[in-house]
Amino acid sequence: MIRYSITVSGRVQGVGFRYFVQLTACRLNLTGWCENFMNGNVQIEVQGVEKDINSFISTIKVGNNFSRVDDINLISLPIIQDEKKFKIKY
Repeated sequence: MIRYSITVSGRVQGVGFRYFVQLTACRLNLTGWCENFMNGNVQIEVQGVEKDINSFISTIKVGNNFSRVDDINLISLPIIQDEKKFKIKY
């Protein structure tokens, strides 16, 4: 089990990117959250099995049909016990 903080930059706000991230995380049985930042980036914390996290990262790098991902920054975090789902923060 691993957890990452991921900062995504590019055209990732106002294009359904957070919803796309949530659907991708749920499909892979990952937990965590995502949130828009004031600077135009999207912040993600995601937790799960390493192979599923790797698949998640590969998928969000491509983005949905409306987004454009320019850069992704990963930082390893401690696991959060008993986290049950992936949510969008507003």
